[in-house]
Amino acid sequence: MPDLLLPRAAIASVWIYQGLWCKMLGRMPRHQEIVGTVPFLTASRAHRALVALGVLECAIALWVLSGMWAREAAFLETFLLATMNAAGLIWASRAIPDPLGMLLQNFAFLLLAWIAAGSRF
Repeated sequence: MPDLLLPRAAIASVWIYQGLWCKMLGRMPRHQEIVGTVPFLTASRAHRALVALGVLECAIALWVLSGMWAREAAFLETFLLATMNAAGLIWASRAIPDPLGMLLQNFAFLLLAWIAAGSRF
């Protein structure tokens, strides 16, 4: 397998953007709105959950960059994105401007994650 540093860096940059910029720094208010629709979260808990999710996404970025246990990282990325997409579609479908586009982009992103993990299609 050729060096996969460039695809790993691309994947990590998406996780950093989503985790740090959008969630931890709150630069995308729509994310707060979407998490706020989860029925069992109060507004303050929704904010803490969003920040915790951002921290997790940043940790995933570092994991992906390391190249260690790449398949396990790809499994976690797939599980996390599938869970977030399903929750968003169930509870916040009105706040997601283009649900089909979201799913297609995440499919392409996960395909790159699995290729970077060394999977052959």
